[in-house]
Amino acid sequence: MDASDAHENAPSAKKSGKTSLLDSGEDFEVLDEEDIDDDLPPLEDAGGGDRNVADNAENKNAEEESEASAQMDEWLDVLGNDQLKKKVLEPGKGRASRPQKGQDVEINLRTHLMDGTLVEEQNNLSFTLGDGDVIQALDLTVQLMEMGEKALIHTDAKYAYGARGSLEPEIPPNAQLSLEVELVGATDAPDVELMPPSDRIALAIRKRERGNVHYQCADYAFAVNSYSIALQITESNSKVDISPEEEEELLDVKVKCLNNMAASQLKLDHYDAALKSCVSALAHQPDNIKALFRMGKVLALQGEYTEAIQTLRKALKLEPSNKTIHAELSKLVKKHSEQRGAEQAMYKKMLGNPSKSGTTKSRAKSSWGLSWKWLFGATAVAIGGVALSVVIAARN
Repeated sequence: MDASDAHENAPSAKKSGKTSLLDSGEDFEVLDEEDIDDDLPPLEDAGGGDRNVADNAENKNAEEESEASAQMDEWLDVLGNDQLKKKVLEPGKGRASRPQKGQDVEINLRTHLMDGTLVEEQNNLSFTLGDGDVIQALDLTVQLMEMGEKALIHTDAKYAYGARGSLEPEIPPNAQLSLEVELVGATDAPDVELMPPSDRIALAIRKRERGNVHYQCADYAFAVNSYSIALQITESNSKVDISPEEEEELLDVKVKCLNNMAASQLKLDHYDAALKSCVSALAHQPDNIKALFRMGKVLALQGEYTEAIQTLRKALKLEPSNKTIHAELSKLVKKHSEQRGAEQAMYKKMLGNPSKSGTTKSRAKSSWGLSWKWLFGATAVAIGGVALSVVIAARN
């Protein structure tokens, strides 16, 4: 951006008259040496200081006007990928008036399709800059606008409503948009600790609902960001009086944010973070069915089948008619059974088959027993025959 500013300032210098005397082509008179006065007057008597300051101010104003006109004539490629561009229609009050991240800004917005169809017009739209309260195209470009500036923004669907589009406003899938934006105001965000409890609860709910929008658009990282901001609001200390009912309502919003955050973290395969979110939710509400269900899914994905089955059975006991828990538990039990069968087969293969070895040993033992009996009998018969022969010979 600095390079473009320098490029724009180059022609502006010509417009403001800041050229050298030699380049100007003006005629000038060469003085003789005797006409040159070597004695220079004291600096304080030289004069012309006020005129120089005035000239510098005029040159600066001319440069700013030249820069503003250059911006009005050119498109700014915000991300360098030609998918998000900004053009100044009416300049604002200077760079110093640009809003900062974290401030609450107010804009007037007109949203068109690229064929010129007007789909939405919002005046005095307020949001926190950088919190993801609006589409990315606005979050990224409004921080580049000056107070009072009117700008035209062309954005790819990637930085607007994506592949799914939107029902409210009615935006087709994968639609590129043209946005007319006027920056009306910017103020520092209020101190959450000093907010009335009702306003604080409403703000946390708005941030959580924005996270739900991101989740539905499959922007899970942005969803986690919105849920994190909502959690910070619910967990902030309150410097004003708050009733037990309001504390309970804040706690309920907090648990919902933790549950939704766990769902988003599951989609991002951040299993440890998702498990931590579930544990935090169950610390406040031990019988929260959604937290138990998602905790069971996380444990299953981490290979902790026994703990996962126990967790899902607890959830099913709390809500026996829940078909989703039934289906997940049945699938998990079957998978666990198959895993155990595979493990047993692996162990048998590693250790060998004890039943077959036992049978072989018994067969070998019995065969050895038969052979010894046969040998003993044959020997006895032979000895008996020899003895009978000796007796007969003696008698003869």
